[in-house]
Amino acid sequence: QLSKVLDLPAENLIKSISAVPVSRKRHVADFQLSVASIGEDSSCDCLAQDLQLRAQKLAEKLKCDGVVSEISTGPGTVNFTINRELLAKTVLQQVLKDGTEYGTKSELFSTVPRQKAVIEFSSPNIAKKFHIGHLRSTIIGNFIANLKIALGHEVTRINYLGDWGMQFGLLGVGFQQFGDKEKLKSSPLQHLFEVYVQINKAAEDENTKKLAKDFFRKLEEHDEQTLSLWKQFRGFSIKEYMRIYKRLGVHFDEYSGESFYQEKSQEVLKMLEDKGLLQKTIEGTGVVDLSEKKDLSSFSTVMRSDGTSLYITRQVICLDLAAAIDRMSKHRCDTMIYVTDKSQSSHFQHLFQILKLMGYDWAERCQHVSFGLVQGMKTRKGEVIFLEDVLDEVRSRMLQNMASAKTTKEVEDPVETAEKVGLAALIIQDFRGLLSSDYQFSWDRALQSRGDTGVFLQYTHARLHSLEQMHGNEPVTNINVSCLQEPDAISVLQHLLRYDEVLYRSSQDLQPKHIVSYLLTLSHLAAVAHRTLPVKGSAPALAQARLCLFQAARSVLASGMKLLGITPVTRM
Repeated sequence: QLSKVLDLPAENLIKSISAVPVSRKRHVADFQLSVASIGEDSSCDCLAQDLQLRAQKLAEKLKCDGVVSEISTGPGTVNFTINRELLAKTVLQQVLKDGTEYGTKSELFSTVPRQKAVIEFSSPNIAKKFHIGHLRSTIIGNFIANLKIALGHEVTRINYLGDWGMQFGLLGVGFQQFGDKEKLKSSPLQHLFEVYVQINKAAEDENTKKLAKDFFRKLEEHDEQTLSLWKQFRGFSIKEYMRIYKRLGVHFDEYSGESFYQEKSQEVLKMLEDKGLLQKTIEGTGVVDLSEKKDLSSFSTVMRSDGTSLYITRQVICLDLAAAIDRMSKHRCDTMIYVTDKSQSSHFQHLFQILKLMGYDWAERCQHVSFGLVQGMKTRKGEVIFLEDVLDEVRSRMLQNMASAKTTKEVEDPVETAEKVGLAALIIQDFRGLLSSDYQFSWDRALQSRGDTGVFLQYTHARLHSLEQMHGNEPVTNINVSCLQEPDAISVLQHLLRYDEVLYRSSQDLQPKHIVSYLLTLSHLAAVAHRTLPVKGSAPALAQARLCLFQAARSVLASGMKLLGITPVTRM
């Protein structure tokens, strides 16, 4: 009807019509058309009353039919209420038919081309324990990869390790003095951390400095003994990281690192020189001018000379340039995403600018997803540095809470359940706000079982799952939808209607908060419906219909949680 009245192709209207967010206070329509977003003057700053008038005029030209049972107008919108039985039937059929793919097959994505993406995330420094700062990069990168895969894109997950540089000179000397081969095998990161702390005390000593420089020079010259020790550091560290990633439910397709690009970064310097982009300062430093007026008001240092010898250190940016060029030629991807904290924003700005100056147009398809810092994360032992300590802490606190809760069911493996619920608590607390914001971490807030937490999502999922178990675990078909007319049932249906829009929004700005707030609302609506719409003791047709509604809610809740990197639990 709209297509005829407005004389526009139906597909042009898809993005102008949206599902109306559920309101707890009042009855709302199901869909609304934003009048400002259609027509030639969709960019105009029309006055509110003009938009109101346009909405009313448009509404008058439309008629209710078997699909739309009511048409009304709001501030600049035309609102549509769908025939209640049709709404219930269509939504529930769609959710149960599409299963985990519900929402991803929406018309909203029909114009989005399938792409190949490379995502670099986590990227800890070898021989250093997994710092809590790497938690955010790891879970954010994992979320972006999960979302893109769910939407049909091809994704390569890369862990680009800090596995090269002068600190290995110091660590090598430290290991020769304080190292223990057995400890290196049994708890590599802890042991290397202890060695590093010990040798750092002597780091200012001239003799230690010279030894460290010699060790790193040998490493660069591929001296067999030195290289073998470095390979052990790297190999044992990766093994330990993989164990932690397994706890987080994260995997990588490729472990790469700065060490891969030593020779290639020399080639990059030569390319910069050949293209006339490399300039030398009086001190002998090599820079690339990034200013528009070419007056060095903005530049990036790509090479330092340490003054005492011809020893030239290539800056990290050279390694990153070499890595980007190599990845692009290897993966031929449409987009390259880097997930790091916001202190590195200018580094990536420079990286993309230099690539462009070198003639790589694909630099425009590179993106830096930055995030803020987590403050105040302490364990009972004090200020926390290591991720493993946080995972242990959240698990033990959760076990304690589960043991003291009256509602806890007998769980087969309480430790594993506590781990999954604890991880959900960490992820939801992290993803609730804008990624670029810093936030204050609070154990009490993260682990509340009521309120907007990961624990509440897990609790809701487990409750809905046990409801299905109690009433036969078969998928419900052929239900009588006329049974689902109560306001609390309609609210759940209306909310399920919006899932594709939320996925679309997150896919556009790569922010998980849209999905988080959607799932929290879904859980609150399902909790209310669970109280007011009993399955047990209701007539068979009514019980079946309600069970179907709860099944659909649980299915969407589980899909959304998995996108965020959470494993839903079935008992709690």
